[in-house]
Amino acid sequence: MFLCGRFQFDLARPLVMGVLNVTPDSFSDGGRYLAAEQAIAHGLRLCEAGAGILDIGGESTRPGAAAVPLQQELDRVLPVIEGLRNAGVALSVDTSKPEVMRAAIAAGVDLVNDVCALAEPGALAAVADSRVGLCLMHMQGQPRTMQANPQYDDVVAEVAAYLGQRVAEARAAGIARERILIDPGFGFGKGLGHNLVLLRALPQLAAIAPVLAGLSRKSMLGLITGRPVEERLAASLSAALAAVARGAAVLRVHDVKETVDALKVWAAIEENGNG
Repeated sequence: MFLCGRFQFDLARPLVMGVLNVTPDSFSDGGRYLAAEQAIAHGLRLCEAGAGILDIGGESTRPGAAAVPLQQELDRVLPVIEGLRNAGVALSVDTSKPEVMRAAIAAGVDLVNDVCALAEPGALAAVADSRVGLCLMHMQGQPRTMQANPQYDDVVAEVAAYLGQRVAEARAAGIARERILIDPGFGFGKGLGHNLVLLRALPQLAAIAPVLAGLSRKSMLGLITGRPVEERLAASLSAALAAVARGAAVLRVHDVKETVDALKVWAAIEENGNG
């Protein structure tokens, strides 16, 4: 059971989290939904397509991304949260700033998705006494420099140790285990080889906490296929199903409708395989 604000998910089937970037510079859809009205309309389309969670972000975390001032991030995300609060799906805020977490929780979000795994000063305190779900992600370095030359002795062991430690810190702060997801951080301070090893190791990571996998349209898929970001749908679906096969509980994706369809076929095969 995953406790996520107003919602409870049994995770018997993978959840689809739709990406809703309210930014001018995100790697895939930067600038498309910068106005609140456009973002809300897109969020409603993602709901209709079958998203169980909408992940609203006001600061890009793509490689090389610049930091966004606090007030600007608040101005981007809060109107969208308020506009989608009654859409019937769980709302997530993608932020590392404790001030944004507090404001978003007050505005009605159900999940805080933090690429810094609540390691920033004040972040744990900002969420501990709420009912929101939490996603703790591993990242080596910072977005501006993380892809310069990532190095690991044992990427699986190091990512697992870090995420295990962050879960333990959250539990020590009084956060119930049922509120926690982990994210290995594909593409966040990892080369292609690191990403593939981590993907194969998802069963090991899922022993720590339910896993969110964010592989949609990422550069690793471009390196494998040679396709630009706008032509990575097939690769994204393949990666999503590979993650589900290895135990991913939540898929963070741009292409919700297509991912939902792929999961329906997957479920029909898996659940009716014995005829």
